[in-house]
Amino acid sequence: MGLNLSQLRDYVVVPALQQLGMYSLAAEQLVIGTIAQESHGTYLHQLGKGPALGLIQMEPATHKDLWINFIKYKPSISHALLRMTSDSVDECYGANGWPDHVALVWNLRYAIAMCRVHYYRKPQALPGENDIREIGQYWKVHYNTVHGAGSVDEFVANFPFDLYGIKKVV
Repeated sequence: MGLNLSQLRDYVVVPALQQLGMYSLAAEQLVIGTIAQESHGTYLHQLGKGPALGLIQMEPATHKDLWINFIKYKPSISHALLRMTSDSVDECYGANGWPDHVALVWNLRYAIAMCRVHYYRKPQALPGENDIREIGQYWKVHYNTVHGAGSVDEFVANFPFDLYGIKKVV
């Protein structure tokens, strides 16, 4: 059993990206593809002993780095993200300079937004919409990295082509 990706897209992904002012179809497909690859839309904590959290499987160290070295210098992004959080997360932010990492597990909108901000930080432009192989390559370089176990072929195989009414690439 996994999440209904159509509902996740319509009720969480698109609104989160719009709230950030970072929506495009390519960005939506990159985030949905990241979820399909990283957690299969099912797992909230990395399998095994890894630290990655949430549907986006972001590691706490990455979450902290985004806040300390990027988001704190982008007031509009910081404000939009903090508007997605709760008082308990805000208290952690006030004490540490970054929200509680566990919010990546239980706050879907915040986790989706953090995934998009992670990609937004990269200087390379997003690939074109519906070019899933290119989107997968972007994911591999900027999210999974050369050190990660995932591959572009896996990303493409896991991508929900039917959600977008596009032909599956091989």
